[in-house]
Amino acid sequence: MAVYTQVSAEAMAALLHAYGLGTLISAKGIAEGVENSNYLVEASAGRFILTLYEKRVDAGDLPFFLALLDHCADRGLPVPRALRDRDGRQVQSLCGRPACLIEFLPGVSLTTPSAGQARAAGEALGALHAALADFARERPNTLGPDGWRALAARCGAGLDAIAPGLAARVARELDFLAAHWPADLPRAVIHADLFPDNVLMLGDRVTGMIDFYFACSEIRAWDLAVTHSAWSFSGDGTDFDPAIGAALVAGYAARFGLSAAERAALPVLARGAALRFTLTRAWDWLNTPADALVTRKDPLAFLRRLDRYAAQGETLFA
Repeated sequence: MAVYTQVSAEAMAALLHAYGLGTLISAKGIAEGVENSNYLVEASAGRFILTLYEKRVDAGDLPFFLALLDHCADRGLPVPRALRDRDGRQVQSLCGRPACLIEFLPGVSLTTPSAGQARAAGEALGALHAALADFARERPNTLGPDGWRALAARCGAGLDAIAPGLAARVARELDFLAAHWPADLPRAVIHADLFPDNVLMLGDRVTGMIDFYFACSEIRAWDLAVTHSAWSFSGDGTDFDPAIGAALVAGYAARFGLSAAERAALPVLARGAALRFTLTRAWDWLNTPADALVTRKDPLAFLRRLDRYAAQGETLFA
């Protein structure tokens, strides 16, 4: 989450009226995240999240995302729906951006999860995959292996401005992954971004899974690898917690299952996850507007993960 587009109190009040949600009490921009503009809105009818979709989210993809949220919520998962206004519309136009008003879910996102919380997150990911098994829509992964080389080229010399030698390191990894990426694992719609800040918890219980705007059709086990890379390391990527990683994988396998082939592929899939976030964070680092209310995220935190997976990948999943 972030704030790139400023929304006036008058515009928010008019939006709430269109939904029949009473009067505006307060609205606060949310600085975390990097993709869309988000506000926590307090109205007389309750709390909501207002999301304005910025350039990385294609408005043409919104029907996919919103159908996915409804599908998961219909199956009892703690996933927030996009509300419908009095005319039945989920997508609005606000300040020149497509926008949705999203259900507010209780819970907090974790900075230093325990093994029990990591297991619960793994189980929640497994439950999500089970719920999506009959989701019929598809969406290409625009930030998957086919797009990494192009994204690296777009970053260009900026990679070495972030860290000397980063461009060459990325090029070597692109070549490695092109030669070793698994081609025959099960594919499905996945979340693709289940970081701790996209999981809400109360104690050891998952109360929300949010921010599905990278959801796509991809190798299903890659979702577990992405989650492992996000949960098992310290924020700066220097420290790995084997108890967290093991609990996450165990929770997932217990809830959904994990084949021998998928388990064997996790080290390579995790290298792909670490490269993906190194590149997207690098792009955002180089291109975030100076006046945006957004917390930029360090690309090198995922480069450190990448180097750890490259050196010790199999032992990190033992």
